[in-house]
Amino acid sequence: MDFVGQERITAPRDVVWAGLNDPDILKECIPGCQSLEFTGPNELVATIRVKIGMVPLTFTGEIRVSNIDAPLSYTLTAEGKGSIAGFARGSADVTLEDDGGETILHFRAGADVGGKIAQLGARLIDSSSQKLAQRFFSDFNAAVSAKAAE
Repeated sequence: MDFVGQERITAPRDVVWAGLNDPDILKECIPGCQSLEFTGPNELVATIRVKIGMVPLTFTGEIRVSNIDAPLSYTLTAEGKGSIAGFARGSADVTLEDDGGETILHFRAGADVGGKIAQLGARLIDSSSQKLAQRFFSDFNAAVSAKAAE
């Protein structure tokens, strides 16, 4: 499953970039994130609990940041395992574009799932993934815009 989108954020690019690299902001904005911490300069570990349809799932995994071109773009690559649920892995290319005093965050993301979670059906997983991504970017927009207004 792949999806592309953008989010207009009422904050300058440097504030948005800082937010994309702040584990506290990310933890607050990632739906179902129970923990998120850096284990190295460009590596994080996370525990995320989400609901796909009516099925609650908990994933523990690693996130790597690469292709860093600060403060313009980077690539996030994540891989998580959910005990009996199976696995999920994905990546997202994130690019920031100045637009006056605002920033347009462009993203291109893809994900793959396997194991029991894959049995839920591609349409349900695609729909849930897109909703989770929209919620993240909406919450991230609100958090970073509020920080810029301070």
